[in-house]
Amino acid sequence: MADVNRGNRPLSPHLTVYRPQLTSMSSIMVRITGVAAFGAAFLVAWWLLAAAASPSAFAFIDGLLRSWFGDLVMLGATWAIYYHMLGRLRHVIWDFGYCLDVKVSENLAICMFIAATALTIVTAVAV
Repeated sequence: MADVNRGNRPLSPHLTVYRPQLTSMSSIMVRITGVAAFGAAFLVAWWLLAAAASPSAFAFIDGLLRSWFGDLVMLGATWAIYYHMLGRLRHVIWDFGYCLDVKVSENLAICMFIAATALTIVTAVAV
């Protein structure tokens, strides 16, 4: 029989019911960095297409990417790619059944942020 009391039930799960956890926030950040990595790939494709199109088109996008703003965008994109990569690696580890304890998972979330930042710094210094 159909539930006639639908209007009185709370919506669950609801954002106001649960407090944010490190693992959930890290998962959301992996999704956001995936979108950011796609945006960075778009910029690289634009740069390559402009190089094939004409010198003036290439000069525009090359000047944009070599400006301080372009450097900042590429630095953020580098961090996003590293964070996303580490997030996917964390999920592979979980798929094999390792590091599933809550405390260990929270430590992995913190380590992902630190490792992505360290890898980005190493990449920025090396280039």
